[in-house]
Amino acid sequence: MSLRKYTHHIRPNFLLAYPVMLSMLGQVMTGVADSVMVGWTGATPLAASSFANIFFSIPLFFGVGVSYAITPLVAQAEGANDQQKIIDTLKNGALINIITAFVLVGLIFSVEPFMPAMGQPDEVVTLAIPYLSIIGVSIIPTMIFQTYRQFAEGLQRTRVAMIIVVGSNLLNILLNYLLIFGAYGFPELGLNGAGWATLISRTVMALSMMLYIYYGKKYQPYHASFSFGNYTRSLISKMLHIGIPAGSQFIFEVGAFGLSALMMGWIGTTALAAHQIAINLATISYMTTSGLGAAATIRVGNFLGQGDIRNLRGAAFTMMGMAVVIMLAWAVLFIFGRYFLPTLYIDDQSVIELTATLLITAALFQLSDGIQVVTAGALRGLQDVKIPSLLIFVAYWIIALPLGYLFAFPLKMGAQGIWIGLFIGLTLTATAMVIRFHRLSKKHQSET
Repeated sequence: MSLRKYTHHIRPNFLLAYPVMLSMLGQVMTGVADSVMVGWTGATPLAASSFANIFFSIPLFFGVGVSYAITPLVAQAEGANDQQKIIDTLKNGALINIITAFVLVGLIFSVEPFMPAMGQPDEVVTLAIPYLSIIGVSIIPTMIFQTYRQFAEGLQRTRVAMIIVVGSNLLNILLNYLLIFGAYGFPELGLNGAGWATLISRTVMALSMMLYIYYGKKYQPYHASFSFGNYTRSLISKMLHIGIPAGSQFIFEVGAFGLSALMMGWIGTTALAAHQIAINLATISYMTTSGLGAAATIRVGNFLGQGDIRNLRGAAFTMMGMAVVIMLAWAVLFIFGRYFLPTLYIDDQSVIELTATLLITAALFQLSDGIQVVTAGALRGLQDVKIPSLLIFVAYWIIALPLGYLFAFPLKMGAQGIWIGLFIGLTLTATAMVIRFHRLSKKHQSET
């Protein structure tokens, strides 16, 4: 292809992606705001939130991955101008997501009795368990929100979710202030206050998105999707075959970062707090390119429905290039701001110094992180999720985590060794994903 055949995708890619990027950034900013404001109360509550988030993040992101099955099917159906398939996808997707939400909440509560036996400081565990109970319930409204958000994004309507998420995040910050510190007569709940703020703001977010889809004039043709009954076993099966492997991708990746947090706890409270700050910052950059990945799913799915494989490849590879540019900017920020950024979270000098060293490694893996998340989104648009899930599992659990343990403990590199292992896993994942997309899209091209 000539360069022009790529560059003409930049504008439509950006117009579709930027609301998704901002809405996903807004979602993760809930956790960032919690960490920043909890960090002001001390290193121990911050470490406790990091420990609790190990057991919250994995189910949460699995559920989000399951909800992703809606987007490529809606996008493909819209490309093929099949309104009934769009209705059926939303109806069956809503059923899958609400059942998934309750199962995940049950799993979170079942883990709590085992948390004291996981080698973490006693004071960290004492704070983490009640906090986890509160934020665990927030998976239910999150999955409701995801159902209608993924539906709207499949129709290439991405701005309303952005507005709702930003509003929810502002509400979360206000509630954090009131409930963590006991301002204006509210109870001073500390870390638990951050949990209640998250639960309330996510409930408001879910109700807002659902009501918008139900009453919005643009969505009236799909009103039948809110009815009960007449579910389709074959469609549910197809959505689970997309959603469960997509959710597994998140489990493998988030679980790897969760286990790395456990290893940080074996080093000490300072290492765990530094890891939480660095992960928070790296998650912000990840979510900007994760928005590009979501847009890649929509664009690829839509072009697949039209049978236009040339533009499918052009849009996807342009998205990857955009991710590289964005992640280069984040890498520069992490390197030059490595001593300032941690001060936004905490004033403990030992935590700040360790976080600064971790941010150098985080800067290095930004490129790989951006490429892999965009390529995974493009592969979801092709409804290819099983092989990418296997690639992520091998890269993290067979290579990255064992190397991280080796570097951190036998080779005595400490916290930095764990992050070097994660960097290797991200790089291997990105390389394998790009090769997979190139070959699979070429195959589709030869068949049309």
